[in-house]
Amino acid sequence: MMNRIILLETSVSLCSAALAEDGKVVAYKECPEPRAHASQAAPLVKALLDEKGLKVKDCDAVCLSKGPGSYTSLRVGSSTAKGLCFGAGIKLLSAGTLDILVNQAIDEGFITADTKYIVPMIDARRMEVYTAVFTPDGKQVTETEPMIIDENSFADRLAEGKVLFIGDGAGKCEGTIKSENATFVQTEPKAKSMVRPAMQAWNEKRFEDIAYFEPFYLKQFVATVSKNNILELAVKKASK
Repeated sequence: MMNRIILLETSVSLCSAALAEDGKVVAYKECPEPRAHASQAAPLVKALLDEKGLKVKDCDAVCLSKGPGSYTSLRVGSSTAKGLCFGAGIKLLSAGTLDILVNQAIDEGFITADTKYIVPMIDARRMEVYTAVFTPDGKQVTETEPMIIDENSFADRLAEGKVLFIGDGAGKCEGTIKSENATFVQTEPKAKSMVRPAMQAWNEKRFEDIAYFEPFYLKQFVATVSKNNILELAVKKASK
């Protein structure tokens, strides 16, 4: 019987969706408008299914990118995926965003014969990224962590050989990490590179709890207050 999985990627500014049948992508859509997840995630999935003449209930599962990434983007993706699964009575799967970027490097031919490591990077603002180290065959060898990038970052890995840095946080590191063994690919994770982790989760029956699933934020969300609001609050407090 054919296995059919909806793939949904919303972890950063690009929102994309794909449909996989028996481990192969048969349709793909992405929204060109940045950070339009709240308004575009569900319509993107609908357009994808309409193209193939399918309904959500015709699928076996939804696999979403679970993070790390943007807090708001991950929340939208999680809510959308849960709603689709709950409404159609199908399974919920998840794939790590860093794993998706590693598979993207493999799918899009960025890995060369002499690549020693792949380092996916999700932009966490300023010079901080969410990252981990992977081997070219997709095996994760370090824990996922937030890291502030400086000139010594990954020096030990770069001393061993060629390192591919990939993701929406890779570009800003190019001017700081100086090594002839470093290659940088500035890109965003895409749903069409979720097939392998999604199929692995499906085959291993690693289904998420639709009611209680939470994205992998890595760091807690911290709401910020603008300088104007801080000044306004200070004036009100002083006037009391």
